[in-house]
Amino acid sequence: MKKESLYKYLLLLGDNSMILAHRLSELCGHGPALETDIALTNISLDLFGQVRSYFQYAAELKGGDATEDSIAFLRYGREHYNCILLEQPNVDFGHVIARQFFFDLFQKLQLEQLVSSNDKKIAAIAVKSLKETKYHLRFSSEWIKRLGDGTEESHERMQSAIDNLYPFVGEFFKETDLEKEMKEEGIGADLFLIKSAFDKEVMKTFAEANLKIPEIASRMTQGKYGIHTEQLDYILNELQYMQRAYPNMEW
Repeated sequence: MKKESLYKYLLLLGDNSMILAHRLSELCGHGPALETDIALTNISLDLFGQVRSYFQYAAELKGGDATEDSIAFLRYGREHYNCILLEQPNVDFGHVIARQFFFDLFQKLQLEQLVSSNDKKIAAIAVKSLKETKYHLRFSSEWIKRLGDGTEESHERMQSAIDNLYPFVGEFFKETDLEKEMKEEGIGADLFLIKSAFDKEVMKTFAEANLKIPEIASRMTQGKYGIHTEQLDYILNELQYMQRAYPNMEW
């Protein structure tokens, strides 16, 4: 296994959490209720904590002057490997919950495999992250059911969010050459196995929520290859502003 491959795999894992965490941070103070606002903020903090673990390890592999901060704040858009779903905007609460649910479920199933990774550091990160992710999934799945099986308006908004976001979900399971290499090394997850479990759980949750899986073809998405929508540029402009405006700044 090449060190560069492991480094890039850590970026792929970390970027998913980082971009979603930033999207959630945009909602701080804007939640529909105080309890929900705090919950979303705490989920964002959990995800940033996961990012730190991945990027600290990545910095060790990269060597030189690399740090978790330089990896987070000094890479350009094409050097990010997050899935396109996670950079989609916070259109309304329904979109926030649908996006969160899809990621939480995928993340839980992926982490359940990564706890047995041949890479001991990735396994250790997965063990800690899985505890948090189970809570995240419980939160988002309960809201899926409350909104889907709630009022006529909440149902329509929830179904509309799912219709808009579901076409991006397929990218989670499109195995890149890098992910195939990591799987074969016993380091990464098997996306085929994850997809089977993912589909079953989505069907079960949507049935309870009186929601439908849209019959919409998956979109052509290449976020894991560094090709993104303009939404990532907006995110990075905010996320990286301080480090780029004031290089090497410290608190």
